[in-house]
Amino acid sequence: MRHWPIVAALGLALACETAQGGEVRLLASGALREALEELLPEFERASAHKVALTIAGTAGIVNRMQKGEVTDVVILADYALAGLAREGKVVDGNRVDVARSGVGVAVAKGAPKPDIGSGEALKRTLLAAKSIAHSRGPSGIYLTGLFRKLGIADEIKAKVKEVEGEPVARLVARGEVEIGFQQISEIIHVAGVDYLGPLPPDVQHITVFASGLAATAKETDAANALVRFLTAPAAAPVLKKHGLEPG
Repeated sequence: MRHWPIVAALGLALACETAQGGEVRLLASGALREALEELLPEFERASAHKVALTIAGTAGIVNRMQKGEVTDVVILADYALAGLAREGKVVDGNRVDVARSGVGVAVAKGAPKPDIGSGEALKRTLLAAKSIAHSRGPSGIYLTGLFRKLGIADEIKAKVKEVEGEPVARLVARGEVEIGFQQISEIIHVAGVDYLGPLPPDVQHITVFASGLAATAKETDAANALVRFLTAPAAAPVLKKHGLEPG
């Protein structure tokens, strides 16, 4: 479904400031994949620009930028963006918060639904699970610390798998692991799993995904226009639809 209110709200302004179109190169976290795939065509319709989207994990984006990736704008976990700013890979002071995401939990479709209603319930579920998976991204980094905080890191270490290169929920759907954890936005669209819900409030962690203008940016005006488009109030329903909250 096309979100024409976004175009109506922003099209005239974008048309005025982007008289000659160019291609904006966007390097973004996988947590925003589905939202961007819906929003970017609207930006292209509302402006004279095209967007070349590359999706990678936060660690992958950092690695690519450190190796000299040429792009215009990046969107990734805020702590990693700050590191890139310190290294001069993105323009310092240009950060804009785009979206926020909590950590969600998935089991195979039709499988028993374990209790994750509180931190203590989650602890019992983790101890009882035969296998557990999380990403190597922001949610996985947090979960590694959470397991230590819950006092079960050593007990569950042998059955925890770190996943890189594909959504954790796909392993759950294939039956390779019993329970999986990742950003909510990276779970809810995966076929073959049941989304149990977010981590309980007492142990939840929110990751902020922020944008930064790359030091290598050539289409700076268009890149800034794209960020304004993604953070406009009219874009909020699309972000929420895909498991994110506006930044």
